Amino acid sequence: MLPRYLTVKTAGSHEIIIQKSRFIAHVNRAETEEDAQAFIQSIKKEHWNATHNCSAYLIGENDLIQKANDDGEPSGTAGIPMLEVLKKRGLKDTVVVVTRYFGGIKLGAGGLIRAYGRAASEGIDAVGIVERRLMNVMKIGIDYTWLGKLENELRNQKFLVKNIHYSDQVEIDVYVESEGTGQFSDLITELTNGQADVSDGPQEYLEVDVN
Repeated sequence: MLPRYLTVKTAGSHEIIIQKSRFIAHVNRAETEEDAQAFIQSIKKEHWNATHNCSAYLIGENDLIQKANDDGEPSGTAGIPMLEVLKKRGLKDTVVVVTRYFGGIKLGAGGLIRAYGRAASEGIDAVGIVERRLMNVMKIGIDYTWLGKLENELRNQKFLVKNIHYSDQVEIDVYVESEGTGQFSDLITELTNGQADVSDGPQEYLEVDVN
């Protein structure tokens, strides 16, 4: 698992008009090629009467799966420019489909490359980008008397609390970067005079907005 990587924040679409042609960028996450193909087919079904539904996706930790499809546009003028946008943005596990409704004016090869690249880029901007950071969820068990002090300290030191469970004692789940778990345990022990139980929980990704 990568310690951190960029991907799109959510699914969404964005439309631009170039020389009377409509270009609609549809963006989504895809962690497998099956996910990407299913998304592409859903857009083709929705926009069955479009002139073209061109696509590109980039999947895997090392970008092992890369595909681009011009869907009838001149070779290399649609899918490849869209794929290049994904690469330049450093995005992973992302699929883009750009639907074109022809407006009657031919753009030429250079014009198409610019149009599809722009549509993909603006579509990504519209849905936003997040950084996914691999974190340890550290679990803290404390007596209720320590809760106020510990919450304040966690907030002051910019730790993000995932959950607080209230039972016989308080259990707090906190996101901690993997390389900092030892220091975190020492900090909690010091703050509570050794009265806290600190343990490692599962690893999971925390998403932070990039734009």
